[in-house]
Amino acid sequence: MDLLPDMWREDYWLPPGVTWRDMEQLEGSDRPQPLDLLVALPLALGFVTLRYVFERYNALPPMGRCLGVKNRLQMSASPSPKLESFYRQRSRQPTQSEIVALMSLCGKTQRQIETWFRLRRNQDRPCQTKKFGEAAWRFFFYLTAFTAGLACLIDRPWFWDRRECWRQYPVQPMERAHYWYYMLELGFYGSLLLRISVDVKRKDFKEQVIHHLATIFLLSFSYCANYIRVGTLVMLLHDSSDILLESAKMFNYGTGWRKMCDTLFVVFAVVFLVTRLVIFPSKIIHTTLVLSMELFQPFPGYYFFNILLMVLQALHIFWAGLILRMVYKFLKGKLEKDERSEESEIEEEEVDKGEENANQEGDNCWGRSKDTLNSKLSMLATTCVLNNLTNHMPCGLSNEKM
Repeated sequence: MDLLPDMWREDYWLPPGVTWRDMEQLEGSDRPQPLDLLVALPLALGFVTLRYVFERYNALPPMGRCLGVKNRLQMSASPSPKLESFYRQRSRQPTQSEIVALMSLCGKTQRQIETWFRLRRNQDRPCQTKKFGEAAWRFFFYLTAFTAGLACLIDRPWFWDRRECWRQYPVQPMERAHYWYYMLELGFYGSLLLRISVDVKRKDFKEQVIHHLATIFLLSFSYCANYIRVGTLVMLLHDSSDILLESAKMFNYGTGWRKMCDTLFVVFAVVFLVTRLVIFPSKIIHTTLVLSMELFQPFPGYYFFNILLMVLQALHIFWAGLILRMVYKFLKGKLEKDERSEESEIEEEEVDKGEENANQEGDNCWGRSKDTLNSKLSMLATTCVLNNLTNHMPCGLSNEKM
């Protein structure tokens, strides 16, 4: 019964010597209220609905045609109820012993079994238009959020002097523009979490879940504790690189935009590494960890907030490793896939080879694939980040963003 009141104890959330009564000096509309966070729930559902409309009916068809987005031709696995049942109920990648058992069960050769599973996995891969739609949706959100965020922050003192983030804290009035900046970012990351099970799957699925949760926790906590000034800076910082990432993905899924895609990827890599590995720790974390202590002593909320920022920074380092690996391959001219892609594009080449061998063995069910591997950034679309602490950290924490 006392758990909820204890959660709002002043010594948890506020610096020593500061009480909730001090916060009441602010007008109602100027003071962050925990119940304000409920606004993010309908906003998240609204973003899910808007994205559905955006992808299905309005912007994408003309945009996709303009960039030459086309779904690659794929051949389907021949109907096989026994193999289909195994695929759905047991495993998408059978072991050697399971393949031997399936050979006896279905009367097929090992090569035919392996080829069937490769084809079947390719059928479940998201098409180019789906991946383009996901990238385009995030691009337009990040571009809008960054533009609006910059407009409402560029003339604020804490944008230029980080010590202003803590001047008179926590009795700092909240502007309505910053309130909506927070709610829209929180609603957007809530919508990403709602859709994560149906969006394009990548190797860093778990990291994406951690990122979205950390972002939502950071946004929520920083809002309730009135860390809004530093929170808006974090959101703006992360949106800047997310725009470049999603635009690179969009051009990657098009046809004839290789140079543009390569250029955007290189620019994105530089901006990401500078903002996430240099500016974020040296400016933002230094502000919350060190500069804040010039005005007050540590308290539980201080530790919790900075721990969440450290989690986001750890994710930054993880994604930076993927990006550097891609840059290395890019410079060597060998970058053919997104490091986060669920399965290697090489598997599609193996399908073609397996298909030829299967035909030589007399199985006419296997047609020949008509497509080749995509461009050297062919799976960048599902690329390394993150979408948004990218992916992305709490929102500003954006993809970290708080």
